[in-house]
Amino acid sequence: MISRRTAGWIAAASGGRLVSGDPDQPAPKRAAIDSREIEPGDLFVGLRGQVDGGQFAAAALEAGAWGALVDPAHAAPLSGGDRPVIQAEDPLAALQNLARGWRREVGARVVGLTGSTGKTSTKDLLAALLRGAGLETHANRENLNTEIGLPLTILEADEGVEAMVLEMAMRGAGQIAELTAIAEPDVGLIVNVGPVHLELLGTIEAVAAAKAELIHDLRPGAACVVPAAEPLLEPHLRDDIETITFGEGGEVRLESFENGVARIDARGTQIELELSYSEPHNLSNTVAATAAAIALGVTPSGRVDVRFSSLRGQVVELGGGVTVVNDCYNANPMSMRAALDHLAATPAERRIALLGTMAELGPDGERYHRDIGRRAAELGVDVLITVGEEAVRFGDEFDGEKHAVATPEEARAILEELAMPGDRVLIKGSRSVGLERVVGASK
Repeated sequence: MISRRTAGWIAAASGGRLVSGDPDQPAPKRAAIDSREIEPGDLFVGLRGQVDGGQFAAAALEAGAWGALVDPAHAAPLSGGDRPVIQAEDPLAALQNLARGWRREVGARVVGLTGSTGKTSTKDLLAALLRGAGLETHANRENLNTEIGLPLTILEADEGVEAMVLEMAMRGAGQIAELTAIAEPDVGLIVNVGPVHLELLGTIEAVAAAKAELIHDLRPGAACVVPAAEPLLEPHLRDDIETITFGEGGEVRLESFENGVARIDARGTQIELELSYSEPHNLSNTVAATAAAIALGVTPSGRVDVRFSSLRGQVVELGGGVTVVNDCYNANPMSMRAALDHLAATPAERRIALLGTMAELGPDGERYHRDIGRRAAELGVDVLITVGEEAVRFGDEFDGEKHAVATPEEARAILEELAMPGDRVLIKGSRSVGLERVVGASK
C-alpha cells in the first residue's frame, strides 16, 4: 500500500494533523476500520456511526496498529505516545482524502463503473481482461464499493499497480458523485440502467440521472462507456469526453458466440475471447468490459480467466444429482429476468426457481413481482418457491406448482423434500432476504 510514504505525508494527504508520533515514520501497509481485524502495521481509522469507532483506537494500537486516524475527542487521550495519531474533524472525509491522494501517487489508469445490475461481475471480467493483457490490475474485493469500501480498496493498491477497476455502488442521488470525486476515473462505465432503488429515487429517469453522475464528473478528455440502447443516458452525455457505446447497435458488440468463443467487433477490430461461461447476461457484461478495456487503450484477446465474486451465479452440485445456481447476492427485475432466462435455457429434468423478495422497488413493487412470476410461467419453470411476504406476489400469475415460505430455513426444508436427481435450482433474491442460508453459504 502506502508504505513508501511517511506519517507526515499521511496526515497531510488526509487533511488531518499529526498530534503524536514521528512524522518521518514509514507509512502503514493498509487502512482498516474494524479494530477486531487489525493486523500489525495497519492504520486504524475510527469512523463515526451507530457505534463510534474512535473509542476502539486504543485497543487497535494495543493490537499492533501502526497508528490511528480519529476525531479530536479520541485523539487527545492517545497523544504523547510513540505511535502516529492523526486528528481529523471528520475521519471518513479524511479517509477519502487519503485514498484520493494515494490514487494520484500510484498514477494507475482508473475505470470507475456502476450499473443497476451486473456491475460486480463486469468488474471481475474487466479486471481479468486487463490482467490477461499483462497489466498489473487492482480491483475491489467482493462488495467494497461504498463511500467507505472504495477508499479502503484504493488504499490496498500497491505502488506498481498499472490499472484500477473500481466498482461504485449507490442507493440515492449524490453517492456516485462522491465516489467519482475520490476515484477520479479516466474511464466511466455504466453497465445498464433499470428499476432499482425506486423507494429513494422514485423513477427510472432518476436512477439514470444518479448513475450518470459518473459521466458528469469525469475530467475533460476522459472516456465514458455506455449501453447503445439506453436513451435515458443520452441527456447526460458530454461533448468534451469520448463516448464508446456497447451492445446491439453499438461500437463494441458481440458478433457470435460458439463453442465457448466470443467474437466481438470493437470499432472494426475483431476480438476473440475464450470463455468458461455462457450466460447471456455475462456475455453482455463481457462486451461492456471489452469496451472499457478499449477505452483504456487495451485490446483484450485469448482466454478469460475470471473468478466471479461470491454468491453471483455460483454453480453448486448437491447430493443426489441436484444442481443449484447460487445467485443470491442481490436481485432486481432486470437481473431476475436474466437469471430465469438462463435457467430455462439450461438442460434439466425439472427447473425450480427459489425466489426471494426484490427490495427497494417502491410503490410498484407488487407489479414487478407479479411480472417476474408471469415470466417464470412463460419460460416453463416447473416449481416456484417464494421466500418472504412480498415474494408471495411472484405466485400470483404462476399457475404451476408453487410453495410460499417465510424464511430461508423453511425454503431449504421444502427444497430438500422436493428436489430430485437431474433438477436445476435457481436461488435468487435481494441480499436482505439471506437466501445464502438455503445452501449454507457463509458469506
